[in-house]
Amino acid sequence: MNIDAKLVKDLRERTGAGMMDCKKALAETEGDMERAIAVLREKGLAGASKKAGRVAADGLVGVFASPDSKTAVLVELNCETDFVAKTDAFRSLFESLGNALLAADVTEGNADTVAGLVMPDGKTVSALLTESIAQIGENLGLRRFSRFASANGVVGCYVHAGGKIGVIVELAGGDSRHVELAKSLAMQVAAAFPRVISRDQVSAADLAGERDIYRQQALASGKPEKIVDKIVDGKIDKFYSEICLLEQEYVRDGDFRIDKLIANAAKETGSNLSVARFARFQLGEGIEKKQSNLADEVAQTIGQSA
Repeated sequence: MNIDAKLVKDLRERTGAGMMDCKKALAETEGDMERAIAVLREKGLAGASKKAGRVAADGLVGVFASPDSKTAVLVELNCETDFVAKTDAFRSLFESLGNALLAADVTEGNADTVAGLVMPDGKTVSALLTESIAQIGENLGLRRFSRFASANGVVGCYVHAGGKIGVIVELAGGDSRHVELAKSLAMQVAAAFPRVISRDQVSAADLAGERDIYRQQALASGKPEKIVDKIVDGKIDKFYSEICLLEQEYVRDGDFRIDKLIANAAKETGSNLSVARFARFQLGEGIEKKQSNLADEVAQTIGQSA
């Protein structure tokens, strides 16, 4: 049956259900508006999209990885409350999406990027999320994901605080002997929050901005002009040690920098190891909701486990 687009639009406005769900309901009821509303209500789809405007800053961050540590996907799925994040229904949805993304040929994105991705049960990601919103009763969102597939290395994974922070790190040149090292690097990223791998990845604009700030600070404190440049250089070195993964102190052993840790492992195994990339998600970061700073907590926890 050919369903008029205006009829679909009217049903959507009356129920808040998704366009495709409205179209299917109208087809099922041969265009009968009231019966279509009843069908949507029975399926729990009426009103689902009305929840979509509510802030969803809670939820879970997690990692799904292949047994050979060659592939992993980092996922953030949001809901509105911590209560829902702990329910079996939400966690089941999280597992379904994570495993589907692990198996898919994707790199990074969000719900829009993979809206048409077909799940094992035949539903698309978009349809599954809409259905889950209606069933769970809160706004839900596949906010982001990042999937690493390493052709010549391994991917290390770490999740902190039951799903508050998640990290994946690709260690190029690594094999089964280096999985634990890759995991340690993921723990480092979780705790120390580097912005880049090495100093050559810091943009010239960012570096110039930092130099200007440090110069103004030195001059404002009354330091002689002739030593200001040395002071600035020292602060820039500290800046690099804070934001560059390879120059950070290892959180589990302050006697090692990360570059030395990797070099030692490479020498012991006769391998050529390097960090190719990393991704770090903190639950709800950037969403309009007060966020707690977990960095100190992560560093303390990892340090105690050393």
